[in-house]
Amino acid sequence: MSLFPDAAAPAPAADAATLTADTDFLQALVTYSQQAKVKGKGALAVMLVVNDHARRAAASGTSLNADDLLTEQGGQVLGLGRAAVQAILAQHGITRVLAEEGGRTSRGSIGFMRGYVAFLNEQSALRGALDLAAAERFWISRVEAFFAGKPFSMKLDAAWSLRTAVRHLTAQAEARQKEAGGTMYLGTMMQHLVGATLQVVLPEAEKALVVHHGSNQSDQKPDRHGDFDLGDVAVHVSTAPSESLIRKCGENLGKGKRPVIVTTRRGLLTAEGLLENVGIHDRVDVIEFEQFMATNVLQFGRFSVDGRREDFQLIVDAYNDVVENHETDPSLRIEMSGGK
Repeated sequence: MSLFPDAAAPAPAADAATLTADTDFLQALVTYSQQAKVKGKGALAVMLVVNDHARRAAASGTSLNADDLLTEQGGQVLGLGRAAVQAILAQHGITRVLAEEGGRTSRGSIGFMRGYVAFLNEQSALRGALDLAAAERFWISRVEAFFAGKPFSMKLDAAWSLRTAVRHLTAQAEARQKEAGGTMYLGTMMQHLVGATLQVVLPEAEKALVVHHGSNQSDQKPDRHGDFDLGDVAVHVSTAPSESLIRKCGENLGKGKRPVIVTTRRGLLTAEGLLENVGIHDRVDVIEFEQFMATNVLQFGRFSVDGRREDFQLIVDAYNDVVENHETDPSLRIEMSGGK
């Protein structure tokens, strides 16, 4: 079926029914974006390009078919690339680069494409002609929101120790957390930095063991022993260790797992005291977060200036990938910086 059954005919004058239908379509679009978790730069790039394909199909009176939007090899979305995405953004006065590869290399781009095509065809069957110009403006607003999310800054000043650099980063999260009230920026940052570090420093054959989860996903599931499960080790990341975490560690031990707690400087003393209270302080490793980061960067960076910077960049890149794929707040991203 054609995306717009009457696309070739002149558009009738807008009336109250049409305006209501457009409002309903935009509300459906909002719901779709939330359910499909379209929030990262790669997914947004796909939406813009597919929406443009839909507008062209509508103008020619042809149907919109997901299989037609694949490259000959079938491994990428047709027309998806930096140039195409930036051309659409430029029409709205946006010059910032959304994605260096325009979303071509983003995991799940084909899935996002198929999902949006299906959504548009369903909406067309339900409502008839769709206002794809309004849909484009909607996606542009999401891009603007993505750019508006101010990232944290990771500074590697030559005069600083690695722990000081990490402390400077976490201080930003603590400050934003106080301003936001209720949003646990520090805990989320720590969890994903630990996961990103593990992913970077582990041998290639073991990287698949690092499974990332959104910060709001509970680890109280039968198949999850901690924030990260690596072999017989259950890694727990916490800003403020509690009695419930200590009970979780006890459960880990009962299941033959070795619990490790990664926490803040203040949390370290709290965790050790709680562990001693229940008599398992000699069976659980407690590691201070700054030390965890610094030790791994020093070792994996081959104890050289260039190695440390390269390692931190790899960790930050991996962290940003986790944020893009598992969180809804782009302001959690981290940008590397030079000196003070």
